[in-house]
Amino acid sequence: AAELEYESVLCVKPDVNVYRIPPRTSNRGYRASDWKLDHPDWTGRLRVTSKGKTAYIKLEDKVSGELFAQAPIDQYPGIAVETVADSSRYFVIRIQDGTGRSAFIGIGFTDRGDAFDFNVSLQDHFKWVKQETEISKESQEADTRPKLDLGFKEGQTIKLNIGNMMTKKGGAAKPRASGSGGLSLLPPPPGGKIAVPPIPPPSSAAIANHVTPPPVQKSSNVSGADILLDLDAPASASKAPVPATTDLWGDFSTASSAVPNQAPQQSNWVQF
Repeated sequence: AAELEYESVLCVKPDVNVYRIPPRTSNRGYRASDWKLDHPDWTGRLRVTSKGKTAYIKLEDKVSGELFAQAPIDQYPGIAVETVADSSRYFVIRIQDGTGRSAFIGIGFTDRGDAFDFNVSLQDHFKWVKQETEISKESQEADTRPKLDLGFKEGQTIKLNIGNMMTKKGGAAKPRASGSGGLSLLPPPPGGKIAVPPIPPPSSAAIANHVTPPPVQKSSNVSGADILLDLDAPASASKAPVPATTDLWGDFSTASSAVPNQAPQQSNWVQF
């Protein structure tokens, strides 16, 4: 499985200084002020790579890319990489060769931002390693748990109730009444009728304002003056033959003498 893993590059810094550090004589931390910072023992390029869960700090030549030294890191923070007590730009790393020999050297960056990127790349890698370890542990615990058998046994059935689609034995499901647009309409209440609003009776004011003309008595002897005076007479009376007279616009009193025996009637018309 290790042969199938590929190597990925986490960080590349073109300038790094390497220092030979004196052996630590006490348990106190390393101090960069004890090194000869103005005279580094080697200068080159730094690359941080990862292969599987292991990270590697590789010191390479700037021009040829030849490997000068590398430090495998299994845990961070740990003994493989340590920070110094008096600066954030310098670190102490443990380099190893193929024979198993190891040594501690000091590295430093001229730019503080390069030191920050180097530190963050290692933190992100081992944070990912921790998450992968937790996920694999949870999957192993899930495999060891007893699995639930949710399959149907032989002859086992289930019953589903879907809305109003329940049917009796031997009967068919009744379709649901639906209106336009697929919406179901409720039936009208039993015995419910729509009452027609009553027509209001005519008011007394309207009756009082209505005037009925007085009746007109029919007479065979109707003169031309009566036709002009009786405006409400029917059209048939106006079409009666009018006797010829020489003076149609004479004395109006002659119109009343045409019916001498008729009793006078009360009328709303004024007699001239």
